Amino acid sequence: MKNMIKQPTVTLPDGTKLPAIGQGTWHIGDDPSKRMEEIAALRLGVELGMKVIDTAEMYGEGLSEELVGEAIHGIRDEVFLVSKVYPHNAGKNRIITSCEQSLRRLKTDHLDLYLLHWRGDIPLAETIQGMQRLVEEGKIDRWGVSNLDKDDMEELIQLDKGNRCMVNQVLYHLGSRGIEVDLLPWQEEHQMPIMAYSPLAQGGSLRKELVQHETVIKVAEKHGISPYQLLLAWTLRSGNVLSLPKSSSEKHVKENAFVYEVMLSAEDLKQLDEAFPAPMNKVPLDIV
Repeated sequence: MKNMIKQPTVTLPDGTKLPAIGQGTWHIGDDPSKRMEEIAALRLGVELGMKVIDTAEMYGEGLSEELVGEAIHGIRDEVFLVSKVYPHNAGKNRIITSCEQSLRRLKTDHLDLYLLHWRGDIPLAETIQGMQRLVEEGKIDRWGVSNLDKDDMEELIQLDKGNRCMVNQVLYHLGSRGIEVDLLPWQEEHQMPIMAYSPLAQGGSLRKELVQHETVIKVAEKHGISPYQLLLAWTLRSGNVLSLPKSSSEKHVKENAFVYEVMLSAEDLKQLDEAFPAPMNKVPLDIV
């Protein structure tokens, strides 16, 4: 591939190394008028080394997977493809059917990683059995979870083959630091990366508060980057987080790729900690 940028990586429990910035696709595929721009953005992201593409059967009820399938045509071998199953589809035979439907929409014969989107009523042990069956059948290479808190993760790994879990994907950004109290340290102890969704915060008042904060602007200007780029760079500081910013335009993709070259100093991080401190005590897991 051309124009490859050297990147920091995260390592999965099975030894697989992945670039620390991937591409999120929530709401991508919803607007047909943006289809070609979104496909071009995803392909450029892969070219620039952001080979992890994350989608889900929930996103547009399959529209995102269909667009991703079109975007990765001809470059499937260069992509680390992730999708997620609804909790109500995560039991026994239903997980097989859901996975097969995702594969058809994505126009591929396997997923590199398949996640339980969040915990529902189906027992985790049953979901693990379904995931392991998918691995055995070659439909997925590995599996993980999303939106599980520390107690859930401790329960998970005690179950039969629960230690095969590769990642936990959760909300994480400068304005939502609750996982730093216990979940992030637990995952680091178990050498299991966090996948951070919405690392730039969801659009709205919180994102506006972050990007317009004087400290964020000051540190960003010091590095010659935008506040959005600073927020993304901040999530990478531990070396155990793979961030998934939405990549819907080539301009944003190039901005995301440049973040690999940003090195925040201890003083930068101290200033950001003072402006947006992590909670001192356990808080409920943030989910959007």
